[in-house]
Amino acid sequence: MAKRTKAYHDAGFINSKDARALRILAEYLEPKARFEAHGLDDTIVFYGSARTRPDSKYYEAARRLAFRLTQWSKALESKERRFVVATGGGPGIMEAANRGASEAKGLTAGIGISIPIEQTDNEYITRGLSFHFHYFFMRKFWFAYLAKAMVAFPGGFGTLDELFETLTLVQTKKMKKPMPIVLFGTEYWDDVIDFEALVRHGMINAEDGKLFYRTDSVDQAFDWLVAQLTEHALGKPGATL
Repeated sequence: MAKRTKAYHDAGFINSKDARALRILAEYLEPKARFEAHGLDDTIVFYGSARTRPDSKYYEAARRLAFRLTQWSKALESKERRFVVATGGGPGIMEAANRGASEAKGLTAGIGISIPIEQTDNEYITRGLSFHFHYFFMRKFWFAYLAKAMVAFPGGFGTLDELFETLTLVQTKKMKKPMPIVLFGTEYWDDVIDFEALVRHGMINAEDGKLFYRTDSVDQAFDWLVAQLTEHALGKPGATL
């Protein structure tokens, strides 16, 4: 008698195009279960290049900012795990932010992606909060869904993709919640993206320049983020878009 295999144990089926919807749903349900198990309510997302060296000014700034934000969140009078630092889980800026949060003895998440050039998780991610996605759009969903603030350090295509998707969601009001966005490193961002040119050419409104805050200062970034989160997010725990 032939051995019978249940559909959900059939690797050939699960990995087929016919089961794509199941794989997408799994990348929603499995992370959701783990976030809930850790009591993690919302995050501050750090974006930035995996190529940033540990001896660079941006690495140290990301580390210090994540450390201070984690200390602040831990001191809140709340039963929930609020404003947990989350990154893409790799090296560079991602490692720096996870490292700062870990050094402040807080939870910190790594929301990774499988790509042809595999990168290992950095060592500072909290056990149980390292995620590996196949679908970029599901990974970006979890970045946006949990986030109550975002910090973009200098980065390449991936950072720009994540930044502009968030800006588009905010600009078009598809994202209903307030989303404080910091662009850290004014020289880099002014050189790479000419926002004023976009205004001059009529591609964005002058008001769209207020969707983010630019700075080179950890102190300024920290103070601005804490003020924004205190005003708009402190009394509203939980993941929302």
